[in-house]
Amino acid sequence: MPSYRVGLGCRADATVTPRMLSRRPLLALPTALLLVLAVLTAPGAASAQGITWVPCGGSVRECAHVQVPLDHSGRTPGTVTLAVERYRAPSNPTRTAVVGLAGGPGQAALPLRASFVETMQAALGERDLLLFDQRGTGGSGPLSCAALNQAGTLVSLSRRCALQIGARRAFYRTPDTVADIEALRAGAGYERLVLFGVSYGTKVALAYAAAHPERVEALVLDSVVLPEGPDAFRRSTFKATPRILRDLCVRRACARATPNVRSDLRRLAARLRKGRLRGPVVTPSGRRVQATIDQAGLAQILLAGDLNPTLRAELPGSMRAALRGDPAPLLRLGARSTGLIGGLQSEDADSDALFLTTTCEESPFPWTRGASPSRRAREAVAAAQRIPRGQLGPFSPSVAIELGTVPLCLGWPTASPAPTPPGPLPAVRTLALNGRMDMRTPAEDAAELARRIPGARLVVVPHTGHSVLGSEQAGCAAQAVATFFAGGMPEASCPRTDNPYAPTPKPPPSLGQVRPRGAGGRVGRTLAAVRATMSDAARQVIGETLALGRVPRRVGGLRAGTVTAYTAGGRIRLRLRNYEYVPRVKVSGTFDADGAGTLRVSGRSAAVGTVTFDAAGNARGRLGGRRVATSLAASSGAAFAEGRLLRKAVERTRRPAARL
Repeated sequence: MPSYRVGLGCRADATVTPRMLSRRPLLALPTALLLVLAVLTAPGAASAQGITWVPCGGSVRECAHVQVPLDHSGRTPGTVTLAVERYRAPSNPTRTAVVGLAGGPGQAALPLRASFVETMQAALGERDLLLFDQRGTGGSGPLSCAALNQAGTLVSLSRRCALQIGARRAFYRTPDTVADIEALRAGAGYERLVLFGVSYGTKVALAYAAAHPERVEALVLDSVVLPEGPDAFRRSTFKATPRILRDLCVRRACARATPNVRSDLRRLAARLRKGRLRGPVVTPSGRRVQATIDQAGLAQILLAGDLNPTLRAELPGSMRAALRGDPAPLLRLGARSTGLIGGLQSEDADSDALFLTTTCEESPFPWTRGASPSRRAREAVAAAQRIPRGQLGPFSPSVAIELGTVPLCLGWPTASPAPTPPGPLPAVRTLALNGRMDMRTPAEDAAELARRIPGARLVVVPHTGHSVLGSEQAGCAAQAVATFFAGGMPEASCPRTDNPYAPTPKPPPSLGQVRPRGAGGRVGRTLAAVRATMSDAARQVIGETLALGRVPRRVGGLRAGTVTAYTAGGRIRLRLRNYEYVPRVKVSGTFDADGAGTLRVSGRSAAVGTVTFDAAGNARGRLGGRRVATSLAASSGAAFAEGRLLRKAVERTRRPAARL
C-alpha cells in the first residue's frame, strides 16, 4: 500500500549522501493480486474539457495524457500533463468512477494499477476505475532536482532542490491535485466519484470532498491523515506509542519478554536521554561492526514496525535485554529499521522532489514563513519545548524534531502562500480503515476524523500497522469494503484473532539463562538453545524478506555468524554458519521451513555435538557425549512456529511487482 512517509530521521546538519537517497520507499507489502495488467502507456490527444481515450491493453483499459493548468487560478501560465488510465465497467448507469489515490506524497499510482483493481473489486461492478499519476509523479511531469543526487546537509540540500525546481514549486500542493481531480472528472464526463485514498491519499480525498461535496458518492480512507496534517512534530504518533505497546502485549503476550513493556519503554527512553547505547552488530557478511542507538533510534524502530512487524515483535524482549545490560538485540533492531525510515527514499516511480515540495510548501510549520533557516530552527525548538509532556509519550522534544518533518524543510524557501485551515467536512458516506498498531497514522487520528463526518464508519483492524488493505492477514478490512459497497454498514470491530507476529522472548544473555528442554542440565539447555537459534534465524530472514520485497542472500546473526536462505527442490531452506544467538553457542547446518534438518553445535558454553530435527519437532543425536532422543513440539505448541510466516513471506516475493 502507499504510505505517508516520515522524516529522514537525522538532524538538520546531518549529511545526506546519494546512497541514502536510493533506499526503498516506505511501502507495505501488497495483498494477493487477482489481476495482473501489463505496464503499457499510450498518450491520447486530449484536454480536461473532453478526454480522448486510447485502448492500451485488454478490452477495458484505456489511457490518455491530459493537460491541466499549472495554476488553476489562471494567474501563472503553464500546464502539467497528467498520465491517466481508466478501466471501464460493463455498465455504468450512474456515471460514477472510483478514483485511486496513492500515498507519499510523491508516489505514482499507475504502477500500482493491479493492486487498485484488486482492492476496489467490490466497487467496480457498475463503476469505472480512474487512476492517474498525481502531478509531479510517475508519468505526470515528475519533479526532480539534481541536488538530491549530491551530498550535503539537509538545510543546503532542500534549499538547492527548491531553487532548481524554481517558481513552479508553488503549484504542487494538495489543493492543486484536488483541482486536477475535478478537471479529470469533468473531462471524462463522470457525475460523481468514489475516492479511495491510502495514507497521504486520504488527505487528498478529504480535501476533494470538502471542495466538491456534491460530486462525492463515497469515501474509503485507509490509514487516515487528518485534513490539517501531518503534524510537523508527529505528536499523535508519540502519544500513541505506549498504547500500541500495551496492545502488542495484551493477554500476557509479552510474558516471555518482559513483565511490563510500557515501564521498560519509559526507563529505556530515560536512559537514552543520558547517552547512547553502544555495541557490535553483525553484518550480512558476518563481520562485527560497532553501532549506537539513541532515543530517536528507539522511536525509529517503533515506526519501522508499521511496515515490518517482525521488528515490533522483537522490541519488547530487546528493550528488556538492553535494560539488563545486553544491548545487542536492540542494536540489531536499530540497524534493521534504518532502511524503513526516511523521507527521501524512493523507487523510480516515486518523486523525492515532489515529496519535499508538497511537504515544505503546504505543511503548517512552527515558524515564521519566509524566515531564515537559523530563525526557523530557533522557533521550532521553542515550539517543541512547549509541547505538553503527555503528548510525546516517553520521548523528549528533540526526538519530535528529529523524526518529524522539521529537518527536511528548514532550508526550503517557500513560494506559495501559507496554507489555510481546513473547513468542516461534508456528510458524505464514509468508510475509514485503520490499523490498531499503526504509528504513522494512529487509530486515534482516524477516530477523530470519524467524529467530524456525520455517519462515518471506522473499522480498526487489530495486529495491523500502516496501510491496512495491503498488510492485514485476517481479511476484516477487505470484508468491510465489500459490505460497504454492497450497501451495508460494516461492523465497527473485527473478530478477535491471534497476532501472527506475536512478541518474541527476551534473548538470553548466557546459556545458563536458557530453560532446558528435552533433557536436563547442559545438554537440555543446549538443545533448547539450538531450537531458539533456528527460530531467531528464521525471524531474521522473514523480516528482511518483508523489508526488501525479496529473499535476502544472507543475514547476520545476533552475536556472530550468518544465515543464508535458498530454495531447493521447491522447499525453502536456511543454512546457518556459526550462527550465534545464545552467547558462546554456535550453530551450523541446514534446516527447512518445517524446522527439519541437521545442526552441528559448537562453542565454549555448548554441549558440543550434532542434532537432527524432523518436521514433528522430534530431536535425535549426540550432545556433550550423550545420546539425545526427545520431542520439543509439545511444549512449544508447534513443531516450528516460524515456518508458516517464512513460507508466506517468501510467497509474496513471487507475486507480480505491482504495489498499492
